[in-house]
Amino acid sequence: MAGLSLRSIYKKYPGGVVAVSDFNLEIKDKEFIILVGPSGCGKSTTLRMIAGLEEISEGELYIGDKLVNDVAPKDRDIAMVFQNYALYPHMTVFENMAFGLKLRKVPKDEITRKVEEAARILDISHLLDRKPKALSGGQRQRVALGRAIVREPQVFLLDEPLSNLDAKLRAQMRTEISKLHQRLGTTFIYVTHDQTEAMTMGDRIVVMKDGFIQQVDSPQNLYENPANLFVAGFMGSPQMNFVDSVLRKINGKYAVEFGYNEAKGTGKKYYVELPESKVDDEVLSQYVDQEIIMGIRPENIHDEEMFLSTATTGIIDATVEITELMGAETYLYLNCEGIQLTARVSPRSTARPQDVIKVALDANKIHIFDKETEKAIVN
Repeated sequence: MAGLSLRSIYKKYPGGVVAVSDFNLEIKDKEFIILVGPSGCGKSTTLRMIAGLEEISEGELYIGDKLVNDVAPKDRDIAMVFQNYALYPHMTVFENMAFGLKLRKVPKDEITRKVEEAARILDISHLLDRKPKALSGGQRQRVALGRAIVREPQVFLLDEPLSNLDAKLRAQMRTEISKLHQRLGTTFIYVTHDQTEAMTMGDRIVVMKDGFIQQVDSPQNLYENPANLFVAGFMGSPQMNFVDSVLRKINGKYAVEFGYNEAKGTGKKYYVELPESKVDDEVLSQYVDQEIIMGIRPENIHDEEMFLSTATTGIIDATVEITELMGAETYLYLNCEGIQLTARVSPRSTARPQDVIKVALDANKIHIFDKETEKAIVN
């Protein structure tokens, strides 16, 4: 088995286009690592460089202890699963899964054993005689995974493998792939633009934007301690609320002020006092009376009486614009002094469109970002 080491990797195309910049990452043996980010952020290009399908412009790529920059894809001991499955339409499922082994002159009985074992793991034994056109999307995806498994590679590369499936099947296949990773005990590198997939599947997540790594961390840490505004907005659904604010120091305590529009002289001033646990005097003292961006996740905006009656700070008035009942929860889309907020509340909430309600922002869950650099100041 093998870990991977990507050291100062760049991908430059003719015409000065840089798709990936200074990519540094150590991937441990048997780790499930996820590359996530919006379209065009360089995640698939990075995966293709690991596979050997794209040339590395600068930097070094090690698989195990071996420098593989100039090693052909077939000799890298990796298997790749593509978004479009890439199955041969004229071959049966068995032939598709066996094809790579045949090319390697693996003995016939060993091919049969490996294909049947992979089919059993993926629950597609009953499909081995069918052609791809007679399969559903989920079944084709399993065949593509099976074709990779039979090769027993050191590293699995998966490029948006679930994006062609419907929502229900996607959720099912997420758990299947996680189970598969545990069963095979192989290194998995998985590319997706879907942050739900990233949050639920990976040991660690690499968040990318414009070819640069923004943050590498566990799903929980990315969610709770985002390094910057981009990561905070990208991880989590519905996304974090961002509010243009000013940091004040009142009676020796730090507070976030928002709602009042100084230029227009309109609106009401609201304050959220920062709890001691979030105060780092050395950092915050530089931002007093400066513009900042406050972030708060939808689940940390509360309309329950129990929360409102105990909150000492951060209670605001807001107009309900839209309500979305999601079954186990309700989303409230709110307007407070022209600021759009999304709250994730109990399905028992009685709020209706056009109601003016009070909600409380949980001061313990506030994030603060530098307005210029967009870096996190307080998490």
